[in-house]
Amino acid sequence: MSKQLSDMTLEELWELFPITINEHNPKYKDWYKIEKENLLNVITADNIARISHIGSSAVEGLLSKPTIDILLEIDGGCNIEKVIVELERAGWRLMLQQYDPMRLSFCKGYTPDGFAEKVYHLHVVYYGNCDQLYFRDLLIARPDIAAEYGQLKLCLLKEFEHDRDGYTKAKTDFIMEYSALAKQLYANRYKPK
Repeated sequence: MSKQLSDMTLEELWELFPITINEHNPKYKDWYKIEKENLLNVITADNIARISHIGSSAVEGLLSKPTIDILLEIDGGCNIEKVIVELERAGWRLMLQQYDPMRLSFCKGYTPDGFAEKVYHLHVVYYGNCDQLYFRDLLIARPDIAAEYGQLKLCLLKEFEHDRDGYTKAKTDFIMEYSALAKQLYANRYKPK
């Protein structure tokens, strides 16, 4: 019998769920759309400000983990605990909860036997906290930067295959540099109305 995910150590989880980098899958866009509809049916509409496909799976042609990243921007006045309950009831597993700034991370598609066919990460933030959208847009507009990012991920894979935190941290400077550039180029594109 497989051990439950909640009973596994971080090292066991990283071993079961290694970092993998794949060619872009054209199904990612459809998988995102399906999950977006599911989210719209789960969370009270008044709480949703915007839902977006982010991350490398949102950039056609970019090497990526086979994970659909979704940014859910919520209204600042909503009941966070209610949103958490609604998402957990719909099969999302809460991975991170912080409040300064408010950020929740959920996952779906992780099983005691490894990855499911479709794997999702849901990033919940207050409306307007959207650096990920600027970074995504820059990667779409600049294939040269997207290719550089893909190569960086391949290089990091060798060192951090079983260390998700290390992998994420090692990409941070690149992401921050190009997010700042994107915010200059696309000033106020995602500014709350």
